[in-house]
Amino acid sequence: MADLLLIDIGTLAGITTPGKLKLAGKEMASLGQINHAYLYIKNGLIDSFGSMETLPLDLQSNTSVEQINCQGRFVLPCYVDSHTHIVFARTREEEFEMRIKGKSYEEIAEAGGGILNSARRTHEMSEEELFQQALGRLNEVISYGTGAIEIKSGYGLSVEDELKMLRVIQRIKEVSPIPVKATFLGAHAFPLAYTQNRKGYIQIIIDEMLPKISALSLADYMDVFCDQGFFTPEETTQLLLAAKGFGLKPKIHGNELGYSGGVQTAVQNNALSVDHLEYTGEQEIACLLNSDTMPVALPGCSFFLGIPYAPLRKMIDAGLPVCLASDYNPGSTPNGRMGFVVSLACTQMKLTPEEALNAATLNGAYALELSHQLGSIEIGKLGNVMITKPMENLAQIPYFFGSDRTYKTIVRGEVFKEINC
Repeated sequence: MADLLLIDIGTLAGITTPGKLKLAGKEMASLGQINHAYLYIKNGLIDSFGSMETLPLDLQSNTSVEQINCQGRFVLPCYVDSHTHIVFARTREEEFEMRIKGKSYEEIAEAGGGILNSARRTHEMSEEELFQQALGRLNEVISYGTGAIEIKSGYGLSVEDELKMLRVIQRIKEVSPIPVKATFLGAHAFPLAYTQNRKGYIQIIIDEMLPKISALSLADYMDVFCDQGFFTPEETTQLLLAAKGFGLKPKIHGNELGYSGGVQTAVQNNALSVDHLEYTGEQEIACLLNSDTMPVALPGCSFFLGIPYAPLRKMIDAGLPVCLASDYNPGSTPNGRMGFVVSLACTQMKLTPEEALNAATLNGAYALELSHQLGSIEIGKLGNVMITKPMENLAQIPYFFGSDRTYKTIVRGEVFKEINC
């Protein structure tokens, strides 16, 4: 952790009321800002901020504190990416070509592609190679402004390979300069050997995977793919109740492929978040309004697969909080650039830039139980912020959808430099 003074900031944005953990409904349209500002990070934490006119002279003249002049630039809290699969063995561009030729997501999966394809390749790749590849992806997304991240397993689908993936995520946690949360997603799909014995695979998760994961403290959360063709609401509840007994809080992949009951199942199980939501109607919105479950949209997946976008405009107008995440993975979203996710939210889901940025920062932090330390500009929070390229207004972040507006990522008061292991 280091001391850093950012001076002459064109606009410091993302300032929230102290103690605010998430933003909902109309609140999401407001992104607190100070023009011509300073931000002081001491021992890795935000120590003070305000207009340049209020900057203490002794701080400005302190030669032991590094300074960066941010004239003409925005400074914002780093993105918090609450849904990724960055531990994977290989890319799947052959499936990309299959989709171009008309094959659906379900047809590719039935032909041995999709999740099962990645599971086969994960089994074949060494733990060290998985780690090095994932570390490269982590370096990439931090350079784009991500200041905290969640990483899922789910490409193992066996006791041995799920543990291998979670050990890789644990190694990433140990070397990562940004907070990392680990999610066990053994219930991502049914392995080929268990397509006719669903109960058998569920019992392997409950009786073999969960006890070992718990004993080794390898995961923070348990996720289940509760959707058409995958795990039913009843199976999902059975798995989440078992995980709860091992101290793993629930998350759910839900309603990506249809009105699967995933949202209702998430709320019934007090899930921290329910992610995807491409198929969300009035019943799902009403259900979420009576819960603390964070709705998480993954517009990169909709863009890449050509499926519907989650109706975030309708959800915000109903008074809900919403979150944006990348879903970085080799099959449906080979992209971890959160600036592009923000752009899609504006162009395809009709969020304002302020709403989209709040969804990608503070609400992302809520979805990982990190909003007490990340996601907004607040005294005492981690000094994880991004400095943009020169910009006249916030709308330029989504406006320039093809290039990133991040100039430097600051992590705990230090300019991020690539992690080498």
